[in-house]
Amino acid sequence: MRTIKSILFAIVITLSLQVNAQKKYTIERAAFEVAGTSTVHDWSMKSTEATGSAIITATDSKLTDIKSLTITVAAESIKSSKTSMDEIAYETLDTKTHKAIRYVLKSADKVNETTWNFTGTYTIAGVSKDFRTQVRITANENGNFTLKGSNRITFGDFEMAPPTAALGVVRTGKELTIIFNISLTDFGKNDTNLVVK
Repeated sequence: MRTIKSILFAIVITLSLQVNAQKKYTIERAAFEVAGTSTVHDWSMKSTEATGSAIITATDSKLTDIKSLTITVAAESIKSSKTSMDEIAYETLDTKTHKAIRYVLKSADKVNETTWNFTGTYTIAGVSKDFRTQVRITANENGNFTLKGSNRITFGDFEMAPPTAALGVVRTGKELTIIFNISLTDFGKNDTNLVVK
């Protein structure tokens, strides 16, 4: 009788661990946009290239905790529709020295089933600064999680001067908006992803 009870107890514990499991996730898809203004027109630069990983706890396919999240975007993967604009942006970012833009999560607080408040560190052009970000998180049918959010920043936050063109005739506004949409997939189901540590 005791043996049967022990076996049943072990099964319950195993099932419980499977339902509420902490797992490593990696970025499957990503879309990043940096949007700003100038004296001539609004502009944006986009990238779909990012690597990263997260440690997530999910219960019944619902995200219940985020232990870590790291995202790295190659600085020169961010492009506009104009090569001349890209060159000015890369000079501002000093991409010859600082090859990547990086985000590292410090804490994540759940607001409700779909909304979280992240506090994390952006490192841009070699300068790091903490920002608070409201993130919408959606659980997908395939077990992935989609994270969407944005941050308002300034060039000055990262010790950069707003770029100019045409001998100073075209001037970029001081404020920028970083917009992101990333999909995280269970690393155990897709071990071809690159994990950034």
